[in-house]
Amino acid sequence: MPDTTMRAALNDALKIAMRDDPDVFVIGEDIAGGANAPGEDDAWGGVFQVTKGLVGEFGRERVIDTPISETAFLGLAIGAANTGLRPVVEIMFVDFFGVCFDQVLNNAAKFRYMYGAHAATPITIRTTYGVGGLSAAQHSQTLYSVFAHIPGIKVVVPSNPYDAKGLLLESIHDDDPVIFFEHKALYDAVGDVPAEPYRIPLGQAEVRRRGNDVTIVALGRMVGLAEQAADQLSAQGIGCTIVDPRTISPLDEATILDCVRSTGRVVVVDEGHPRCGMASDIAAIVARKAFRDLNAPISAVTAPHTPVPFAANLEALYVPTAEDIKTAVVDVINYS
Repeated sequence: MPDTTMRAALNDALKIAMRDDPDVFVIGEDIAGGANAPGEDDAWGGVFQVTKGLVGEFGRERVIDTPISETAFLGLAIGAANTGLRPVVEIMFVDFFGVCFDQVLNNAAKFRYMYGAHAATPITIRTTYGVGGLSAAQHSQTLYSVFAHIPGIKVVVPSNPYDAKGLLLESIHDDDPVIFFEHKALYDAVGDVPAEPYRIPLGQAEVRRRGNDVTIVALGRMVGLAEQAADQLSAQGIGCTIVDPRTISPLDEATILDCVRSTGRVVVVDEGHPRCGMASDIAAIVARKAFRDLNAPISAVTAPHTPVPFAANLEALYVPTAEDIKTAVVDVINYS
């Protein structure tokens, strides 16, 4: 399916999973909203329309609208997972985890460990993140590093439609809790996505391109910006390797380290904050395990350590750009 949007790829993955396994159901706010309303033939499919069409095919027993109470419906889904069902929960924005964090931290993440590996919690929690659409400080945060810090949770951050479909299908079939991060600005990104089912293993990075001079490790939406920067740098004779981790827990350290050892320089690009974020984590891993292979200091391109602004001009300044990545690459290339 050429020119498939990430939104459509995710929707296709949900349909495949629900057709294949009657234990899979979806639950969240407004995911079936609008169905049976006057003049409405189909559901809205959530605020970003990822679940559009599911209620018509699978019915309201498997496509469950909820009240605005994340703690309640996430707890319900975790309990359902403990009984053998495979819920896919939609938390509309990652910012809303603030009201249901205990369900993740002390329940979903802990059951396998507390019960000697006899209790599985096969739950997938989809959520959106990132700057876009002037959504301001309470609907734009990039918080995946918070969840990567918690043992017992797998964290997925796709950068394109092909990966989104394969990673979501793999997440739904995983017996551990998975939090699946979808960047709001990538829903309309297009790519070639096969119609048939396929899975991408969690913990397996993808090398998007190879070059001899510097390794760029980029996450989520930043992968596309890194590719733009690499195209421009290529015209200047600078070859970039781009590593897309795809999942940050588990993190494919081996691929990152192999690429860094090959080029001797690394720039980590993350839309999250600089303190205690994925850029800092990856930089620390490189410093510990590949320090002697480096020809220049590790560089990081991140958002600033401030809340996301609402004003359009400030939002544009907040998020990293391809130009920021180019500048960082040139700096490590010119280091002496």
